[in-house]
Amino acid sequence: MKPTTTLFVFLLCAALLPAQVRLPQLVSDNLMLQRDAPATLWGWASPGEAVSVALQKSTYAAVADGDGRWEVQLPPQKAGGPYDVTVRASNTVVIRNVLFGDVWLCSGQSNMETPVSRVMTLFGDEIRSYSNPNIRYVKIPLAYNFHAPQADVAPCSWVEVTPKTAGDFSAVAYFFAKEMYAQTGVPVGVISSSVGGSPAEAWVSEAALQPFPAMLNDMRICRSDEFVADMQRLGSLPGRRWHEVLSEQDRGLRERWALPEYNDSAWQTTDLLNSRWGRKGSRPANGAHWFRREVEIPAGYEAQPATLYMGTIVNSDEVFVNGQSVGTTGYQYPPRIYPLPVGTLKAGKNLIAVRLVSAGGFPEFVPDKPYKIAFSGGEVSLTGEWRYNTGALMPPASGGGVAFQYKPVGLYNAMVAPLKNHAVKGVLWYQGESNTGRVDEYYDLMSALIGDWRRIWGQELPFFIVQLPNFMEPALLQQNSGWAGLRDVQRRLSQELPRTALAVTIDLGEWNDIHPLNKKDVGKRLALQAQKLVYGKNIVSEGPAYASCERQGSKIVLSFKENTGDLAAVDELRGFAVAGADGVFRLAKAAISGRKVTVWHDEVAEPVAVRYAWANNPEGANLRNKSGLPASPFELRIRN
Repeated sequence: MKPTTTLFVFLLCAALLPAQVRLPQLVSDNLMLQRDAPATLWGWASPGEAVSVALQKSTYAAVADGDGRWEVQLPPQKAGGPYDVTVRASNTVVIRNVLFGDVWLCSGQSNMETPVSRVMTLFGDEIRSYSNPNIRYVKIPLAYNFHAPQADVAPCSWVEVTPKTAGDFSAVAYFFAKEMYAQTGVPVGVISSSVGGSPAEAWVSEAALQPFPAMLNDMRICRSDEFVADMQRLGSLPGRRWHEVLSEQDRGLRERWALPEYNDSAWQTTDLLNSRWGRKGSRPANGAHWFRREVEIPAGYEAQPATLYMGTIVNSDEVFVNGQSVGTTGYQYPPRIYPLPVGTLKAGKNLIAVRLVSAGGFPEFVPDKPYKIAFSGGEVSLTGEWRYNTGALMPPASGGGVAFQYKPVGLYNAMVAPLKNHAVKGVLWYQGESNTGRVDEYYDLMSALIGDWRRIWGQELPFFIVQLPNFMEPALLQQNSGWAGLRDVQRRLSQELPRTALAVTIDLGEWNDIHPLNKKDVGKRLALQAQKLVYGKNIVSEGPAYASCERQGSKIVLSFKENTGDLAAVDELRGFAVAGADGVFRLAKAAISGRKVTVWHDEVAEPVAVRYAWANNPEGANLRNKSGLPASPFELRIRN
């Protein structure tokens, strides 16, 4: 038989054979399905092919449609397992270790995405000692599509919580799941579908964005596959070329400034946290900056592993110990935590060198962060004076490229719509930083998003919003604050949309880090709200929530929602401001009387508006309930 004939017969036989039954990415070993609700299992086979699904002692049948898609609906199951689920068609697929419990969809931007590995400095002992096969997690990989909702997500799989797997979990989701399991004993599953930097409109469907024509046209621009491919191919070129020239011109690389034997006696000295070295007059000094310092390691410490902490750095860095590269980070936000295996350090003098690259903006070592080498029995500080030299000066790096994951509809089509067959208990949403410059449209955007997701899941899903934490320089009052304005929108959404609740976090942030590390209390506050709204527990789940007000002469008396706890007494109630007819807000006096707060300013006879905690970082605002939960920032206008 000729080779071409053999190939023809092989292809003909292959075409006549039924297609292998295929399951979606979300249906894998360790799967968690929603308890007490119909559970859909689905997949693909040959058109018209019979498919059976066996769970425990029951079998459920389906026939693949003309496109080869099939699905079966399992009747509601009690919490429990693990079980094996067997899918049979022309082939057999067994899904092992399946549990029924409560499944939560966690979404938003980087503060939801921030992994457990990032918060080990705060919670490492707890994380390293915790395993729970009844908590499962799946991370949906980044993808976007501007044409239509997709049928499946990129490759991913469910995993159980162990010290080995926990590092990749969303930290908020991890602590939420852990708390929910502790309180309910019900298995907890988390579907994490988050993308750092993403604005709300990226997570909304085309249909729901109809009131936003400019956003729809932005999406339509991205519908050209040729345009997307060209921008992906060329978009990184300016930055890539910038770094090529920097590497060519950096004297520190050519002269090997990282080596201990290099003579740096002619270098200037500078305090590591004094960023004047990063300026040329009033302008930022972009390019490569080198720092060297000798540190003394006590005898005996070199025989144990250590960890080098270099705070956070604007923008990127590579750190060397005795000439050996021990870690590098490509952007400013992650904490620099570099492990030092035994043999990296030696007793006596050790040379630490840092190559800092600033591509745009003022370079610095961010203050109020840890700079040290830590051992099990002590630490060596790295703050103070270092020797410093400039390796190369560069112009600001060109932006270039298009961040397609931030464009309207794209994430919805690729990372939300494919999940619709998987029943969930509710949604945890931590997002808003990328919309603080467009506060006026956020209420309508989020209303569209929440309605959209409830529509595709076919139920009024409980929706839990994490309010933006405190960030940037502390202030009790700012006349204009996009962060405060967006927090107020989040408050209004939680009070005006049904089955929606808010976790207030204005006391859990960090002034110098947009990604604060205390994700444990964020998860616990979300769990409080879930226990009350979803499980009906009679608990105080939130701080004092503004409900109404009345004017009494020149004073305003504020009332707060029932069931948000008694107000905690303080020596001085701070964070309130009032405005008169001129519209200028002034920090006001405030006093607690029972379950009410009276606010006034001696120079404002007729207040027309009140604000609370109205600043990017309202440090010092101290209205709380006796459970220790903070009140949400708010603004209200007084009706005559």
